[in-house]
Amino acid sequence: MASDPVLDLRGLKCPLPVLRTRQALRQQAAGARLVVEATDPMSAIDIPHMCNEDGHRLVAQVRDGELIRFTIEKRAAS
Repeated sequence: MASDPVLDLRGLKCPLPVLRTRQALRQQAAGARLVVEATDPMSAIDIPHMCNEDGHRLVAQVRDGELIRFTIEKRAAS
């Protein structure tokens, strides 16, 4: 089984992490997972909010020093 794709957004500041995550999720199939890595502290608020707004499932959010890693499952097609 292939691992989930990783979107490296380290060093980008708000609003770019959310904008790039949305763009990447548009390319994914429904139910696919995407791992997002960001260092902007606002990402800890903005990316979960975006998932809630857009109907995606935030599977995991892990902080490792400055790095915040999100695992997002794209919403099922409606």
